[in-house]
Amino acid sequence: MISRALGPEFGGSIGTLFFFANVFSSALYTTGCVEGLIDNFGVGGYLGEDKGLPEGRWWAFLYGSCIVAINCLVCLIGARLFARMSVGILAVVMVSALSVIISVFVLNSEILVSIPKTNMLVYNETTVDGPYINGSYTGLSTITMRGNLYSNYTKDYTTNKQLSFAVVFAVLFSGVTGIMAGANMSGDLKDPSKAIPRGTISAITFTFVTYIIVSCLVAASCDNFLLKNSFGFLPDINLWPPFVITGTLIATYFASLVKMIGSSRILHALAKDNIYGILLSPATKATLGGNPWVAVLASWILVWMVLLIGSLNEIAELTSIFFLLSYFCTNLATLALELASAPNFRPTFKLFSWHTSLLGCAGTLVMMFFINFIYASISIILFIILFMILHYRAPLESWGSISQALMFHQVRKYLLLLDSRKDHVKFWRPNMLLMVANPRSCCELIHFVNDLKKGGLFLLGHVKVGQYQEVTSGDPCLDEMPYWLGLVDHLRVKAFTELTMAPSVREGMWQLIRIGGLGAMKPNTIILGFYDNMLPQDSFQKKEIFKEVKYANLELKEVRTKFLSRSTSDRQMNPSEYVLLMKDCIKMGKNLCLARNFHLLDKEKIIKSSETYYIDAWPVNFTAPHTRMDYNTTCLFLLQLACVLKMTNNWKKRTCLRVFLCIDPRQDDTMRLQYRLEQLLQLLRISASIHLVAIDNCLQYLGSDSALVQSGTESQETAYSDGATGAPTQQQAVTSPKDLPQNYLQAVNQLLVDKMQGTAVCFLYLPEPPSDSTEHMRYLQQLQILTDGLPPTMLVYGQSLVTSTAL
Repeated sequence: MISRALGPEFGGSIGTLFFFANVFSSALYTTGCVEGLIDNFGVGGYLGEDKGLPEGRWWAFLYGSCIVAINCLVCLIGARLFARMSVGILAVVMVSALSVIISVFVLNSEILVSIPKTNMLVYNETTVDGPYINGSYTGLSTITMRGNLYSNYTKDYTTNKQLSFAVVFAVLFSGVTGIMAGANMSGDLKDPSKAIPRGTISAITFTFVTYIIVSCLVAASCDNFLLKNSFGFLPDINLWPPFVITGTLIATYFASLVKMIGSSRILHALAKDNIYGILLSPATKATLGGNPWVAVLASWILVWMVLLIGSLNEIAELTSIFFLLSYFCTNLATLALELASAPNFRPTFKLFSWHTSLLGCAGTLVMMFFINFIYASISIILFIILFMILHYRAPLESWGSISQALMFHQVRKYLLLLDSRKDHVKFWRPNMLLMVANPRSCCELIHFVNDLKKGGLFLLGHVKVGQYQEVTSGDPCLDEMPYWLGLVDHLRVKAFTELTMAPSVREGMWQLIRIGGLGAMKPNTIILGFYDNMLPQDSFQKKEIFKEVKYANLELKEVRTKFLSRSTSDRQMNPSEYVLLMKDCIKMGKNLCLARNFHLLDKEKIIKSSETYYIDAWPVNFTAPHTRMDYNTTCLFLLQLACVLKMTNNWKKRTCLRVFLCIDPRQDDTMRLQYRLEQLLQLLRISASIHLVAIDNCLQYLGSDSALVQSGTESQETAYSDGATGAPTQQQAVTSPKDLPQNYLQAVNQLLVDKMQGTAVCFLYLPEPPSDSTEHMRYLQQLQILTDGLPPTMLVYGQSLVTSTAL
């Protein structure tokens, strides 16, 4: 019932606590029943005299084992047998209680009550064989009442341990935990929502009145010495002693039986909900009549083991703490529901409010630590561990979870506090929108971007091309969303998915860029796959791509089937539209990245290998080599991404960061340029090795008179001027030259290939796309020539400031 209302985390954890509480409570009542047997039928007992039942720790354990075995047999026959007897049991217990009350009023003369000779605090080795020492029953007396009015704790003669309010409270509290018996048997009730509150409140009221009346009458009629030194005195002051003996034995026995029934039903419910998986799967077995016989046997074994503790007071402490923790969690769950403002949480109990829940939480928590600080601390730690395990490992069910309501409430509150107007470059982080046409061909890239986001936002965007007006029924995006969520589950990436439908990919991307994210959490970097004629690789065939997922809404087979392989002929845009996509991203103020060759990325090999791999950063625009000494916004963004990747856990230990400085030995001041780059990296606190690369062999293809080979040392003196904000000088708009020779690009490509031995990923400068539509194809061809044969490559264009020296 709690799982359905609050979700598997609270239901499973509270249910587990209830289970153990009922197990300990059953053992507690069994121990009480055994003590009643020994006190009345043992040697020196009320009915046993000199030839009663043998006494001792292991004899008591034997009697308890027999009682528990009988309980197990009754549970196996079925709880309905007990249900038929419950009215008769209630009648016997009520007659017994009434006999105690009536006897106090009828018996007004003084009665001497013998103190049992098992009380070695009153007797000693010499007096134990002598006459009995007596306590007094005085009848109703104000003098006796005043003598019992204040606390005066002494040692418990059964354990020889000092008593305290905490111990007495634990024993007494264990006697009123039956208020949850209705909840334990909710599956057997016709209308639990009405029967449980009415029955529980009625039981609490009746029990409270009974306890108060009996306690006051006993305190006003029995002296303090008798109350402390004889726990079985009630038969001696009763009109007909068998009333009390019968009521005591029946009450304790059937209380232990109720608790065993309750524990077995709770265990069976936990097993049926598959909360603990295969661990509790045997407990799902039941007879044709629905009796959970495996759960009954498991409960019987645990109760039998708890009996080994022996001491009623110690069992009572553990029982009370388990029940108090259960009640604390229940109050906490209702408080959370109220604070989460869940619209469908409309309790019918008129006296409920968050004040009552908070008071219940505070009261139960205080009393737990008051009873036993160590037991309470250990139980809370175990509950937290249990709750976290269930939160992350519990199966996905359609019941709904209170944790989702709480997270929604908190996320909404903090999203409202997250103000985009207060953004500062010091706290910049990459918020990525990865546009995905078909995830079957880019799983490696999805994993890579998941690492690159460094605690930022990661969105998977997909555009379904079509006219929404032509859709006859349903929403195609809503129908496909579960498969994307299933993909995220099986890839084990921390990403959100955004799907939209538009007449073209370009229009769909506009929508995703503008409305993707929420509040101030918007993507600042757009990542596109590279546009070329390469046949898409099927990532789904690689076993290491998908991680093991214990629970998922969709099986991996269903996800694989949904996303079919595609060929290059299935493209939904031409090269010019692709370049316009890039222009649109820049126009919208977003950083832009193009990913190529990521089907070659084998992250598992990098992580498991003992070799060192490299992350290469080339902060130079090869289509405008005269600006190679400029460290503009794009160069800084490129260095930032490379550094962020190096900082992630998966890449930190197995990779090194290399920054390549391209020079022309014929004209450049190599030492000064290297010093400038070292100063820049030191200022940005980027730990990397600098590698000098001579590009004079490449520049010779441009011709000695070309403006493209003019040394940047004469006209370009870019400096890092703003230490507070990390702002570089204004980025120069550099357009890819129309007449850039192909042999120059091929030479640069060969240079890159030669230098990238052992490279895992490289970051290259992405030149700004041309505005002239006639140059779009040439632009893509230049990028393709530049990146042919390279390892996984990220072409980067920076639009906004991302680095700071103020932290």
